[in-house]
Amino acid sequence: MKYVLVTGGVVSGLGKGVTASSIGVVLKACGLRVTSIKIDPYLNTDAGTMSPFEHGEVFVLDDGGEVDLDLGNYERFLDVTLTKDNNITTGKIYQSVLEKERKGDYLGKTVQVVPHITDAIKDWIESVSLIPVDGMEGQADVCVIELGGTVGDIESMPFIEALRQLSFSVGPENFCLIHVSLIPVLGVVGEQKTKPTQHSVRELRALGLTPHFLACRSAQPLLESTKAKLSQFCHVSAANILNIHDVPNIWHVPLLLRNQNAHHSILKQLNLTSVATAPDLDSWTRMAETFDNLTNHVKIAMVGKYIGLTDSYLSVVKALLHACIACSLKPHIEWIAASDLEDESEKSTPEAHAAAWNILKSAECILVPGGFGDRGVSGMVLAAKYARENKIPYLGICLGMQIAVIEFARSVLGLERANSTEFDAQTSDPVVIFMPEGSRTHMGSTMRLGSRRTHLQNQDSLTSKLYGEVSYVDERHRHRYEVNPEVAQALEEAGLRFVGKDDTGKRVEVIEFQDHPFYVGVQFHPEFKSRPTRPSPLFLGFILAASKLLQAHFSN
Repeated sequence: MKYVLVTGGVVSGLGKGVTASSIGVVLKACGLRVTSIKIDPYLNTDAGTMSPFEHGEVFVLDDGGEVDLDLGNYERFLDVTLTKDNNITTGKIYQSVLEKERKGDYLGKTVQVVPHITDAIKDWIESVSLIPVDGMEGQADVCVIELGGTVGDIESMPFIEALRQLSFSVGPENFCLIHVSLIPVLGVVGEQKTKPTQHSVRELRALGLTPHFLACRSAQPLLESTKAKLSQFCHVSAANILNIHDVPNIWHVPLLLRNQNAHHSILKQLNLTSVATAPDLDSWTRMAETFDNLTNHVKIAMVGKYIGLTDSYLSVVKALLHACIACSLKPHIEWIAASDLEDESEKSTPEAHAAAWNILKSAECILVPGGFGDRGVSGMVLAAKYARENKIPYLGICLGMQIAVIEFARSVLGLERANSTEFDAQTSDPVVIFMPEGSRTHMGSTMRLGSRRTHLQNQDSLTSKLYGEVSYVDERHRHRYEVNPEVAQALEEAGLRFVGKDDTGKRVEVIEFQDHPFYVGVQFHPEFKSRPTRPSPLFLGFILAASKLLQAHFSN
């Protein structure tokens, strides 16, 4: 197994995930099989209980793993299906070591960070890297490892030490270290400053790891004099100093690496030049250039709870992008805080209230994504009502589907107190209820998680047509509450079709409103399986409906 380690320095949020994914894309384009591992040094066992404001979205895998959003980047870029073990956290490592200690596996020895924690990290990396993730048999050729955080963080020290030991044990021809760093430009001076990167590399070298490559993030392309200075002070060949400057869209990043012959240098370091081919990135080039040249837009209103950090809905944004490009459109996403639509905000913040409603009414389609808790629910209900009554294309995902059911029950069935027991435990009309297989006391890993089968009841339904008239689909879930089966018949008789259900036939998975161009709600999260070249069918239908091309799509 060959390992490519991607570390980061100076500041967080430099784009290590995109860099690691792009390196994987270039190596895959050279004919190699690639897998990925993300190391998150936080103590949480997984990302499941972390606030979207804290860490961005929680990405869900087929096996139910709740993981860092960077694994979503890996899946989208590399078109692979990862497992929860591909995300290593400090919590997972310490938990596994402590379980062994309790069982007596260490034979009475004093359990220490070195060697027990570091050995556990190495063993985890080596075993997970062997798991095939591309649908083929046998192990991958290269494993790209991203170490979260920045070099020098106290919580990442055991991982740095374990990776130092790993590099020594596998040998130099099987290990390649790429350090991502920032090259800032101070406004007053206007000069590209190398000192932060010098200090970051010095810190890394002091910990026993020497970078083979520097991936330098900058606003503008690096000057040759800057490269020469970095090479001199960081002990990295000038040919191995890669510049990842700002680009119009992230699909250009693999092309940037290819244009700088990064693949050739990495393959040489890993002794893979004899088995690799010239990189075939024609499809990536077309995709990147197509997006750059798009001129027509579609205006999408995103009514959510966590709009303060757009990474909270990263996969939804990417799925919209994939669908828009397939329709030759640029997504123009207008973010609306659901609470700004509520009647109370008209009194407390009238300007925000008016602005939110102006955006909603000017949008060509409305999307309500997933979320937890009761904040902003009234605003989402108003958005769903506006979309239904004015025949604006609507896509409700997870909570968004439940919102559509609550709104329909209130407005059409006349159940004024219709609600979810998540928001009102004492409601007299519970149309959304807590699902029986979850735990009421523990938050972590208690939801209905991972890939589950949804049986499509009606072959003539919009959802079935978009998926290619199949009888079932496998999509990823992450929720605790579901539509109450006891109110299903009354809702269906009033015109809300339940076109998708689970294996038991009791859990509602997909709803559609008949007298509407596109009013669809799904309990699952279709955004997690959307790919740049294979957009999610539901997102594609949503954008087609917004651009009034849906019927033409079905005719073709």
